[in-house]
Amino acid sequence: MDGMTSLPLVFDAPKRGLPPTHFADLDEAGRIAAVAELGLPKFRANQLAKQYYGRLTGDVTEMTDLPADKRDAVGEALFPTLMTPVRHVACDDESTRKTLWRLHDGTLLESVLMRYSDRTTLCISSQAGCGMACPFCATGQGGLDRNLSTAEIVDQVRAAARATRDGDLGDPGRLSNIVFMGMGEPLANYKRVVDAVRKITSPSPEGFGISQRHVTVSTVGLAPAIRRLADEGLSVTLAVSLHTPDDELRDTLVPVNTRWSVAEVLSAARYYADKTGRRVSIEYALIRDVNDQPWRADMLGEKLRRTLGSLAHVNLIPLNPTPGSEWDASPRHVQDEFVRRVREQGISCTVRDTRGQEIAAACGQLAADER
Repeated sequence: MDGMTSLPLVFDAPKRGLPPTHFADLDEAGRIAAVAELGLPKFRANQLAKQYYGRLTGDVTEMTDLPADKRDAVGEALFPTLMTPVRHVACDDESTRKTLWRLHDGTLLESVLMRYSDRTTLCISSQAGCGMACPFCATGQGGLDRNLSTAEIVDQVRAAARATRDGDLGDPGRLSNIVFMGMGEPLANYKRVVDAVRKITSPSPEGFGISQRHVTVSTVGLAPAIRRLADEGLSVTLAVSLHTPDDELRDTLVPVNTRWSVAEVLSAARYYADKTGRRVSIEYALIRDVNDQPWRADMLGEKLRRTLGSLAHVNLIPLNPTPGSEWDASPRHVQDEFVRRVREQGISCTVRDTRGQEIAAACGQLAADER
């Protein structure tokens, strides 16, 4: 595969319009200016922020502290409908729920909410589709529709936090973890993703108050953007989707590798770890007879030991095959041997708990089925 042909997609989404401005797109100054334009006093901006970020309300009809005669105008100006659920699909004894959303322009979007014994995690999307063209990924096979707005990212979190609070996945609880591992390459929508992270993690009424240390931003390896993220002053976890330690295979599995090699990606990851003091998660989808050879496990462990050392953690992901795909998960004994060899190099290595295989939880599968 010639990865160079898709490189412009790393930074540029197709020219499709973003949704109308939403309350979640605005900072404090923007919120104050917006309510002033509606003829409302300054304190209404803080009041609306408490409703949206604190009470998880995105519907003005529920905002009973807002004058009734102003609600329609506020709703039209600041709370346009961003996402409409097409369907929810649940599994794992109702502890995993995948939602397919339709956006204002008909674009499809997915998010997955997962309840564990000690946490509730939301996997969110940062783009509709993806331009990275990784051949084993359902989203990559579908291509990139467009970047999401800040509010389209943030509202996925509000909806999930409300569902968790209201007990939609069992006992009422609190949304605690966010992973940018849904549709899209987060660092290809850099400014909006960083803005969304700040709103997700700021205390109410500026945001949802989720700990930065409980937010993970994943990337296929946009090295300059990794370094830029390191300088943002955030303490989120960086997850690098490496998938193989050698450039020859990675050029095929992750075509952007033709732009930034394994060595450049790991160097940027080391810079991130040094700047933030945070361990980097190395994501590795284990694919039968493709990247699961013992010598690749040895190479992976050795390269990580030399570049990141104790600041690396390998997260092995049993591949969730997509319909009609030539790719399949590695057998259990191969997986176990891979883990053993990586650990022999002194690198922490675990296998991700897979969720939702029976509901097409691999990113992009529901959207592909709906098209």
